[in-house]
Amino acid sequence: SPGFSMNLEEKLRMAEALADLGVDVMEAGFPIASQGDFESVLSIAKHFAKDGPVVCGLARTAPVDILRAAEAVRPAARKRIHSFVSTSPLHMRVKLRLEPEEVLELVTSSVSLARQHTDDVEWSAEDGTRTEPDFLCRCVEAAIKAGATTINIPDTVGYAVPEDMTRIFTMVRERVPGADRVVLSTHNHNDLGLAVANTLAAIRAGVRQVESTVNGIGERAGNTPLEEVAMAIALDGETLGLRTGIRLDALWDLGRLVAECTGIPIPANKPVVGPNVFATEAGIHQDGLLKHPDTYLPFRPEAVGAPGIDLRLGLHSGRAAIGARLASLGYTLSGEELDAVVARAKAAPKSAWED
Repeated sequence: SPGFSMNLEEKLRMAEALADLGVDVMEAGFPIASQGDFESVLSIAKHFAKDGPVVCGLARTAPVDILRAAEAVRPAARKRIHSFVSTSPLHMRVKLRLEPEEVLELVTSSVSLARQHTDDVEWSAEDGTRTEPDFLCRCVEAAIKAGATTINIPDTVGYAVPEDMTRIFTMVRERVPGADRVVLSTHNHNDLGLAVANTLAAIRAGVRQVESTVNGIGERAGNTPLEEVAMAIALDGETLGLRTGIRLDALWDLGRLVAECTGIPIPANKPVVGPNVFATEAGIHQDGLLKHPDTYLPFRPEAVGAPGIDLRLGLHSGRAAIGARLASLGYTLSGEELDAVVARAKAAPKSAWED
């Protein structure tokens, strides 16, 4: 993500935090990209040499990529190589300059080579949501035959809508031999603000791995935010019949750790972990929250480890919130006195509230 970067020490802090959070697989980096990336993945793999989540290294189809990834993740107790290649007509023609049959050969050769170094191999169809259905099924079948254990179909440019997720993953499950023997994975970008909706649609269509990022960081408008999907599944778990191993009460602090390491603050209105998630200035909402937190909150602050509800006083505040704040300061006012204070507050200029 532009502007987001971490040094090795910060990456190790993040790796520990993600393991504590309960993630199943940690894609630690792209080892061939640079010596720094290689060393980061290698260090994280060594850190989880005895136990911990699966440590994954990303690789293109080139043998040098796959061998570099294999070397980087080798020390991990549980290791994975994730190979990918573009499968959409546009990417094959313009980016790869390869014919479809040549791409199919790369799928087979790259997965086969990766399987020589680990039993856990993921394969991704880059730009999968813009790939022709028949060719996508052929590529997935080739990857499974070559030994892939996880099949990921990314919405690389944030192009899809939830109906596309349902259609694509249902098609793969119904048409591809061996699809029932692998884990299907979804990887969504948020260019249309649909990453979470698309992810949930994919889950309902049989996906059992979600590729996500803390605070939704990622290319362009970002990727599926881990915290939003984890909370959505927790709230809708009974309907979905699913659960995650994520420690929800660690999400608040984890989001702030990412902000600290990258130097990029969390947007105020960021769902689940944003500063305004449990804050309100609206009088009607404040009155309801004072009576019962569930009136205007989908989940309590303590569920994600947040400090609590923040009733902010301002021009939109009502009698209930102003009275509650005065009571907390030790002032006992009659009804008429409180009405007078509220009237003065409402008449005050915005600058007075800011001061």
